[in-house]
Amino acid sequence: MIPRIYIPADSGALALGAEKVARAIEKELKERGVEAKIVRNGSRGAYFLEPMVEVATDRGRVAYGPVKPSDVKSLFDSGFLTGGHHKRWLGAPDKIPFLAKQTRLTFARCGINDPLSLDAYKSLGGLRGLQNAVAMAPADVVKQVTESGLRGRGGAGFPTGIKWKTVLDTAGAQKYIVCNADEGDSATFADRMIMEGDPFVLIEGMAIAGIATGATKGFVYIRSEYPHAVATMNKAVAIARKAGVLGLNVLGSPNAFDMEIRVGAGAYVCGEETSLLNSLEGKRGVVRAKPPLPAIQGLFGKPTVINNVISLASVPIIMDKGATFYKDFGMGRSRGTIPIQIAGNVRNGGLFETAFGLTLGEIVDEIGGGTASGRPVKAVQVGGPLGAYFPRALFDTPFDYEEFAKRDGLIGHAGITVFDDTADMLKQARFAMEFCAVESCGKCTPCRIGSTRGVEVLDKVAAGIEAEKNLALVTDLCNTMKFGSLCALGGFTPYPVMSSITHFPEDFKPAPARVAAE
Repeated sequence: MIPRIYIPADSGALALGAEKVARAIEKELKERGVEAKIVRNGSRGAYFLEPMVEVATDRGRVAYGPVKPSDVKSLFDSGFLTGGHHKRWLGAPDKIPFLAKQTRLTFARCGINDPLSLDAYKSLGGLRGLQNAVAMAPADVVKQVTESGLRGRGGAGFPTGIKWKTVLDTAGAQKYIVCNADEGDSATFADRMIMEGDPFVLIEGMAIAGIATGATKGFVYIRSEYPHAVATMNKAVAIARKAGVLGLNVLGSPNAFDMEIRVGAGAYVCGEETSLLNSLEGKRGVVRAKPPLPAIQGLFGKPTVINNVISLASVPIIMDKGATFYKDFGMGRSRGTIPIQIAGNVRNGGLFETAFGLTLGEIVDEIGGGTASGRPVKAVQVGGPLGAYFPRALFDTPFDYEEFAKRDGLIGHAGITVFDDTADMLKQARFAMEFCAVESCGKCTPCRIGSTRGVEVLDKVAAGIEAEKNLALVTDLCNTMKFGSLCALGGFTPYPVMSSITHFPEDFKPAPARVAAE
């Protein structure tokens, strides 16, 4: 049997040197005259172990990592191709604690096989959900997704089934499925991992959405900073179309659905669904007033489903295993699993898919392993640059939409950024206002002007100018932005600002007092 060597080719692994490792392994194989097949898979998401190289042996797959090019010669000397021990030896990938503790439903295939092999996708359970969907009435597909409890994984947490039912029930000669892959939040990479590591699951999810709602055309709107995802998705769509997964007769059924990939121009605000639609139409990416809802008048004025990558990629498992299977995971109104992305100053950074319900403390301390610096954790920002900062006193908060909302936080796209005790929360609050000012589309006054004034007022606080009076002004400003902005960019900016002021008041004291406190 020819040995098979798996080396990730997704952007995260490439950024950590996977391409150099692949070249070094190819060179070593050639010099030793050994025949082996190199498979460029996606990452499993344990980025603190990347580049993680795996070898298929008689006893199963054996992982090594993080592998450097300088390790390659000694790996071969240690019997690497048969799973021999080495300082980089990790054993069976699914026994690595970070991966073994996960509940992988959406990411079940990520990091396992060649992302562009449709045969490998099918051998691992792919397309079963779509096969079930084409044999069902559209309303029954919508019902199954609704009963699963799946909610939007892009941040809003809106029930996916309700959105689909609205589009199904709205008359229209043309309907669309739009996938929001404009993953712009800090510490988020779940969408990218799916598109680069298991693209067919997204294609399958979009095709199911099309069948369920009567939409025959789909678009994936990918951020321009993701060239590898764009390339992989384009190749995957072509393969799916050639195999009859897409086209006039999806899997040989009377249902038609096709799709194409579009690339954004780099605006954070185009992650907001109506700005995204404007951009897709070739217009400036500015927020639209609602109503009308996109489900009724969306892309080119037609009924449109807009879902995040993870929302759509979660649909195939629901259509394969059933609504009850999926709903059995999670807590409260947060059902199924969530891919938590752990980043920042943390020891074990990566993607951790689990059922809703773990506490923030368990995620940061046990799974993340605490800070990479070894210093105490000061704050954790959940939900991207517009998420609230949680202190250790709130680490008992379960990872659940409603539980976070009760504590003035939000899950968002489930990105977690860890900060140690050297972080200056006044600077973090200022950054949030500055970020909003830079990224605002400019359509509404609270966001456009409020964020600019916010930066100015926080600068006065930092300079010790009437700190108490200016903090009261910031609070009032945040209230105006929260309730007066057209979209979540201005509406959510108060979360990081107010949480910093509320939980870390010592960082907002005038400069002399801060120095004395230190």
